[in-house]
Amino acid sequence: MISVIIPTYNGRSRIKNTLDALFSQDFSGEFEIIVVDDGSTDNTEDYVRECNEKIKVIYQPNQGPAVARNLGAHNAAGEIILFTDDDCIPQADWLREMLRPFGEDPDIVGVKGRYRTEQRSPVARFVQLEYEDKYDYMLKEKYIDFIDTYSAAFKRSVFMEAGGYDTEFPVPCAEDAELSYRLWKKNYKMVYNPKAVVTHTHPDTLWRYLKKKFKFAYWRVVAVKKNPQKLLKDSHTPQIMKLQVLFPPFCLACLLLGSFSAEMLTLSILGVLAFGLTTIPFTRKALRKERTLGWLSPFLLFCRASAQFAGLAGGAMYLFRQGSGKTAPALRSPP
Repeated sequence: MISVIIPTYNGRSRIKNTLDALFSQDFSGEFEIIVVDDGSTDNTEDYVRECNEKIKVIYQPNQGPAVARNLGAHNAAGEIILFTDDDCIPQADWLREMLRPFGEDPDIVGVKGRYRTEQRSPVARFVQLEYEDKYDYMLKEKYIDFIDTYSAAFKRSVFMEAGGYDTEFPVPCAEDAELSYRLWKKNYKMVYNPKAVVTHTHPDTLWRYLKKKFKFAYWRVVAVKKNPQKLLKDSHTPQIMKLQVLFPPFCLACLLLGSFSAEMLTLSILGVLAFGLTTIPFTRKALRKERTLGWLSPFLLFCRASAQFAGLAGGAMYLFRQGSGKTAPALRSPP
């Protein structure tokens, strides 16, 4: 028996596609589907019950997806638990591919799949290219230290022994990184299987994309604070991305000081040019896949770095306010 757990908050308009895809899996084994309704106000709980009586539906007051996933795991009957999101559509062989590494190596405790999108908006296609770049980076490692919740599988015993997802994270962001880091620290083996695919809807406007990048960076600060050994390197984040984050504040500072010094204005221009050099590997890869996005990549990467720096600064302030005993901002956002 295996268990597939889906947390949802006001997911009535999204979740049917996810459920239909799970019931259409090319999989002969026994599995259960657990939907944890995290305090929805759109009648999601009743809607899911009407979709299929075989689904195990659990309701909780709104406490965030980390709590919801832990509750689903607590009520799961499977030896292997899988997680996906209510806006993901698993491909027909997703279950088989997610389970395959466990059968190939009994020491494997976690498996990560991959995203794919069918969107055609330029920003969404850029986001997909961004994920592909990270996937290429992960393929360099035999074992990984990052399993995203959109396509995740764990041995339930290990997940429960580790305490599940850290409930300090109130939004679906970085709680998966933090758990992965903890498992890595205990020398557990986790792998990436690029054949385990879920289709997903990425941000389709620049503003939505930058908000998401800000939020990810904000909460990643908390995850790294809890696991400082991952500050320098993990299997998910290309090292060049960390360098790029430093350029926007440097260029802005030089630009502001440029009104007092021509040398600072020159430094700002040189900073932009240097940033452009760091984007060459990604841009070349993007150009091979889609020429228009390739030419847009340096601009979009600079915007990304700017949002990430702002998120890192916000996350650092969150930790400072926690340490000082002041009330920290919740930074919640709609799904």
